[in-house]
Amino acid sequence: MSNKLKIYLIAGEPSGDALGARFMKAMKKKTSGNVEFFGVGGETMEAEGFNSLFDISDLAVMGIAEVIPSIPKVLRHIKETVNDIVKIKPDVVITIDSWSFGCRVQKALRKKKLGIPQVHYVAPQVWAWKKKRARTIHKYVDHLLTLLPQEPKYFTPYGLDTTFVGHPVIESPVAKGDKESFRKKYKISKDKRIVCILPGSRHNEVATLLPIFIETAQKLNATYDDLLFVVPTVKTVEKRVKGLMENCGFETLIVEGSEDRHNAMCASAAAIAASGTVALELAIANVPHIIGYKVSRLTAFLVKRLMHIQFVNLSNILLGREIVPELLQDACVPDNIARYIKRFLEQDDLYRHEIDGFKKVREVLGLGEQTPSENACDVVLNLIEKNKQ
Repeated sequence: MSNKLKIYLIAGEPSGDALGARFMKAMKKKTSGNVEFFGVGGETMEAEGFNSLFDISDLAVMGIAEVIPSIPKVLRHIKETVNDIVKIKPDVVITIDSWSFGCRVQKALRKKKLGIPQVHYVAPQVWAWKKKRARTIHKYVDHLLTLLPQEPKYFTPYGLDTTFVGHPVIESPVAKGDKESFRKKYKISKDKRIVCILPGSRHNEVATLLPIFIETAQKLNATYDDLLFVVPTVKTVEKRVKGLMENCGFETLIVEGSEDRHNAMCASAAAIAASGTVALELAIANVPHIIGYKVSRLTAFLVKRLMHIQFVNLSNILLGREIVPELLQDACVPDNIARYIKRFLEQDDLYRHEIDGFKKVREVLGLGEQTPSENACDVVLNLIEKNKQ
């Protein structure tokens, strides 16, 4: 029988998958490899030697109205995950990001009273909406790990042990991306300027945003003759991206895998991106970009009533002012996006405003001697040790 530490990880989407992979790597280092991982994750965690219980693309749905058709499948996966945890009896269960799925697993697990420490990694954004939710999370998890320094204050008053560990984007390979090797690998001439198109990692994001981003690229291509449009994608939406990009009418390159994605970002003169962690990676990589996002009218109506923040982009939220243009809903149209990208390509005052802002974002996210993943591992190992006493 193995004496290795058993850690059960649950990452329901690509952003959590990347976070989980870094956590796994750090935990292997902390335990000298004396650890086993189980649970749910994606391709990045699998590259670290992880076998996922099911394909996380089943969970890759965004938007209140859009989620409804997927409910039966999600409920089945919740039951499947809880049963797997009961069978494995891990030393700790960690849900990563995706609180909508993770909380249901944690709630169901709590009812089992197994005595297994329960952790959630990435605080639900209660500062943005559903502030009352901060009062109840302590019922379902024993410890919360946050990415942003201002987040613990929302949870500790309600008795939830909460630790700021730092944002993983500062340890992202994008910070050390190699634009020259990317150009060399794909034989991209020096006189070509790259515009990166990042339409998201969920099916409905790609279906909604990529056609808008393609039309934007067509407009830019009609103005400039030196552009190459690079579209990094992930396994969950690869087929959909390739299908939409067929016969798009401009020079394009679709790349897969985290290394090519990060190198492509670093090689870019500008980027068009969906909202999310990828936008923060662009800030770290010093790439001027806009955020474009669109959901169903019902979802937009509900979100507008529930949200309590001025911005949706993390760079803007962290600095309390807009450095990255946010083109949302009716503003997310090709003419608007193209106008901003032209300004980046011409490096006007907006370009300089963004670049100056990115420097401040990197300063806010910096943290100590250890990486955020190593900080997270320390908290988890301490929790396991206390539970054994």
